[in-house]
Amino acid sequence: MQLITSITPTISDLMGFPSPKLSTNEVIQSIINSAKSTLGDKKVEKCFVYAPDALGEALFRDFSTEYAPVIRLAPVNVLLRSVLPPKTPVCFASMFTGALPEAHGIRKYEKPVLSCDTIFDALVRAGKKVAIVAVKDCSISIIFKNRAIEYFVEEYDSQVNDRLLKLFKNEDYDFILAYNQEYDDSLHKTVPRSEESLKAMRNHINSFEHLAQDFLKQYEQFTRLILFSPDHGAHIDSSTGKGDHGLDIPEDMEVRSFWGIYDKNR
Repeated sequence: MQLITSITPTISDLMGFPSPKLSTNEVIQSIINSAKSTLGDKKVEKCFVYAPDALGEALFRDFSTEYAPVIRLAPVNVLLRSVLPPKTPVCFASMFTGALPEAHGIRKYEKPVLSCDTIFDALVRAGKKVAIVAVKDCSISIIFKNRAIEYFVEEYDSQVNDRLLKLFKNEDYDFILAYNQEYDDSLHKTVPRSEESLKAMRNHINSFEHLAQDFLKQYEQFTRLILFSPDHGAHIDSSTGKGDHGLDIPEDMEVRSFWGIYDKNR
């Protein structure tokens, strides 16, 4: 099973720029093949990445019918393994550097600003206009600071999503990363399968559907990539009776990413 580190080199290959310096450069071949089938020799011009926190493979496995909107828009999916420990800043640092924790330096739950090369640096070198839209104080809003990109830090998921719709309509970005966190908040307060948590899961799915559709429409004159890419899963901590993550177990480590590749005017 490939690691989430393969996401960055795969995006880099699809968009036609060199991967970050620490990247493993191991692409997801099924995604590359799908892009070749859809786009031929053309590269992806516009990319939207939606990163919902903690929606692991176990959740998808048991509630796969709920994911129908994601599968419809991003039908090429792949099961990936997260990195150790499966904590949010560790995972997203690996996902967007293409490097293991021992290489990029975040190896526990902490939020330093990364000084190493990231996909955002590589995008800037390639002349791409980039934005990150994330919840205030979340890992993504902090660890990727100090790049020549635009940052939009919002109070919570709904404000993030409203901001994205405005950006799609009024701006012209080549790469946009969005982060939502309601499910992770809920599982820590309750358990991963509580009604509150499942509602949050559905909210993330609905948000992706709405945002991806709008992105595809606004940029229909371009080749496009949409990606639904969680960072890790979750389990119930027997000592607290509440949801948690951070162990080397399938519930925490296995995630499924969903890719949609679109030609111009399609």
